[in-house]
Amino acid sequence: PMSLPHALLTSLAERPGSGSELASRFDRSIGYFWQATHQQIYRELARLEANGWVRSVAIEGARGRKRRYDLLPQGLEELARWTAEPMDPPAIRDELMVRLRAESVIGPSALAQRLTEMLSLHLQKLAAYQAIERRDFVSSSSDRRRRLQHLVLKAGVDFERQRIAFYEDALSILEDDG
Repeated sequence: PMSLPHALLTSLAERPGSGSELASRFDRSIGYFWQATHQQIYRELARLEANGWVRSVAIEGARGRKRRYDLLPQGLEELARWTAEPMDPPAIRDELMVRLRAESVIGPSALAQRLTEMLSLHLQKLAAYQAIERRDFVSSSSDRRRRLQHLVLKAGVDFERQRIAFYEDALSILEDDG
């Protein structure tokens, strides 16, 4: 199963960095697809180091206890092992589906207002993904790494478009008096 350790190993495989740099990069990339708090990230980095998958070294001249994390060969091996592992299709666990079913039996509620708010958030996320795409993927690349990164971003764009269409359909039903 997907886990935060593998998301962090992936980020470190792309580029070493301090905990705060990793947390910031995570928020701007993998974090769109796998959420974690900064506290969870720091806690997991300590576990990765205890497992011998990463090494941290103090950053000279940095205030506090700032450390840079590097992926070790054992971490790369773990990432390769995990990547090749069989996986199940993702299960749908969507609170919205239960709320819509509840609305169908209890009658009109404030759900339409909540959906309108969620629709706005999905429109914002779609705009953010499209901005990233315009900024980072303006030209097609033959580089495998870049093409895979772009594919992940396109999956996010497709997901947001699907959710926007779903919310619009749901709102049209919820707002229908007939």
